[in-house]
Amino acid sequence: MGYIIIGYYHRKHEAIIIGVRKCGTRALLEMLYLHPGVQKAAGEVHFFDRDDNYKRGLEWYRKKMPHSFRGQVTIEKSPSYFVTPEVPERIRAMNASVKLLLIVREPVTRAVSDYTQLRSHATTSPPSPPFEKLAIRPDGSVNAGYRPLALSLYHNFMHRWLEVFPRNQLLVVNGDRLIEDPVSELEKIESFLGLEHRIGRHNFYFNRTKGFYCLRNDTADKCLRESKGRRHPRVDPKVLTKLRRFYVEHNQKFYELVGEDLGWPEK
Repeated sequence: MGYIIIGYYHRKHEAIIIGVRKCGTRALLEMLYLHPGVQKAAGEVHFFDRDDNYKRGLEWYRKKMPHSFRGQVTIEKSPSYFVTPEVPERIRAMNASVKLLLIVREPVTRAVSDYTQLRSHATTSPPSPPFEKLAIRPDGSVNAGYRPLALSLYHNFMHRWLEVFPRNQLLVVNGDRLIEDPVSELEKIESFLGLEHRIGRHNFYFNRTKGFYCLRNDTADKCLRESKGRRHPRVDPKVLTKLRRFYVEHNQKFYELVGEDLGWPEK
């Protein structure tokens, strides 16, 4: 049914980075764009997660996609896709054979990064409370309802995707490894997307000021904008340990769903 609906739009070579927020979705997209076989949408399209955009129809979505040549892979990324309930079915209705990329990071690191971004965007005064006060309740229990912590409970969202798509259509990208050793992680993604291995060590150089790898192609060097890789606030080590312990059982559920142990610290 989905194939008939999309008609001429159907692309065999299509991939979507579905999330997770603050795990390196932008970095992943820019790194993949180093490959001559990849075309990327300019910004976050938010077609499948925003009803006002979805109502505009597939013709609107198609116009947001870049022109691509036969054999190229077209990629878009919208991190909120992962956590929005309607999205898996909507994507399947457009293209049941689409390849999905899910980039994840160690959950506590991701939560602190999320807090840091929210705090930097806050316009209210007084400034937002410290992370510890938001993450831990006065009685000492973990505030699992606090959104940056809730979004790191990956298994709560993952099961919806695996009810709609076969596991072999979704690749879990290790966001921590992508930062430390981008080439080895990108080789896996190239294979998953059916691309030749073209991205190599020559495409990266380490920026000591920023503390992470920047990108290099034949014509220019590029670092992600200043807001990427923001310095995290210092968080009480006892709180970090408590949170890591809290996530152990949740991480285990995620590992079981995806059939892979990412080896995140347990304390």
